[in-house]
Amino acid sequence: MSLFGRGAPTPSGAVNQERIEMAINEIDMVSDVFNRIVSSCHSKCISPRYAEGDLNKGESVCIDRCVAKFFEVNKKVGEKMQSAGANA
Repeated sequence: MSLFGRGAPTPSGAVNQERIEMAINEIDMVSDVFNRIVSSCHSKCISPRYAEGDLNKGESVCIDRCVAKFFEVNKKVGEKMQSAGANA
């Protein structure tokens, strides 16, 4: 089994540098998406004046909707890019 659980093992336990780079790129992309969601939804849904330690119901609902919309738009953009790439 390989370093990430797919394919054949590398000979003599060697580390597959290409897979490590792919994993690092994926972590970077996921971190970027997470940070953009946090930044965008925080500024839209949470008052800069923190009156309570926990989120209130309105803030929680807003964040749920914000994250759902973010992923929906991300999905639609990805689909458009795929279709544009297929047509090119």
